[in-house]
Amino acid sequence: MNVLVILIPVSLLLGGLGLAAFFWAIGHRQFEDPEGDSYRILTEDYDDRPKE
Repeated sequence: MNVLVILIPVSLLLGGLGLAAFFWAIGHRQFEDPEGDSYRILTEDYDDRPKE
């Protein structure tokens, strides 16, 4: 039972940190173009072979 006194505040703190990181990412426009990368990877030529 004494463990819950430690685990509950720690879990609330970690959940709050995750929520704050999510809102920070939204505020800094990290999710502005979610479809652009998926189309870009299909249209650009990615050649991993070394150039001669």
